[in-house]
Amino acid sequence: MTSHHNFAEHSAELVQRVNQYLDKLLSQSSASEQLQSAMRYAVLGGGKRIRPLLVYAAGILSDAPLSALDAPAAAVELVHCYSLVHDDLPAMDDDDLRRGQPTLHKAYDEATAILAGDALLAMAFQCLADACNEYRDPVALAASIQLLAHASGGDGMVGGQMLDIAMAGSYPEKERVEQMFRLKTGALIHAAVMLGVHAAKAAPDETMQNRLSMFGESIGLCFQVQDDILDVVGDTDKLGKPQGSDEQKDKPNYALRYGLESARERADSLYATATGCLTEYADEANPLRWMAAYITRRDY
Repeated sequence: MTSHHNFAEHSAELVQRVNQYLDKLLSQSSASEQLQSAMRYAVLGGGKRIRPLLVYAAGILSDAPLSALDAPAAAVELVHCYSLVHDDLPAMDDDDLRRGQPTLHKAYDEATAILAGDALLAMAFQCLADACNEYRDPVALAASIQLLAHASGGDGMVGGQMLDIAMAGSYPEKERVEQMFRLKTGALIHAAVMLGVHAAKAAPDETMQNRLSMFGESIGLCFQVQDDILDVVGDTDKLGKPQGSDEQKDKPNYALRYGLESARERADSLYATATGCLTEYADEANPLRWMAAYITRRDY
């Protein structure tokens, strides 16, 4: 990758790069044939790879070598894929379609889906720990592991999913819904950005770390608001999952609860906040600017 000016051209090769890394990780597993097949189905069956791309984009700004970004990019995607497998289960969202294909518990069975998700979560942290030689020191590696663990658990993604379930059928205030979004979706997206920062050859200054942290928080919340908009106005074929499922399940969808116009205004405001965090940086921040635009303007 020789230029950072046009990240759109390089995003496809970075997606291919992380896919190859994930394929290699999964191939090295000694799990049973059934379990390994299910894990591969969950991870390699498509996906936009937004979280790995954020790792790479933040790493470029932080002057991290690509080789140091592969493991955190793969780790955050493994956590994301595990979460999708479990979210789709009958006890949770009970979805039959994901990325245009049958969900894992439909393609295999519920027990295999649960165990495959468990295995992917464990593999994420093994992947990070095994990459210790790519980190500048043990402190940076420990910070990455701590960051991903916090974003994945009860204080992050899992806690947000619990709130999402609890809020079904209710009409909470915007602040409560946004807090749920920050945990359910935003925590892992924020972690992706900061994982790229932690992989830098030298620790970025505190100002940069604070700005990138705010960028990650803003774009993470924006991602879920845009997701809710797409659940209302998107196309099932493009989305790869049923459009309108939030309304059917009476979930606290931002666009349904507060109106499409309000949701679009909020997404635009969060995009402006995110990109405003990058004003001090020149072309090396273009990958993050491109990611912010992509997340906000996407139609699937």
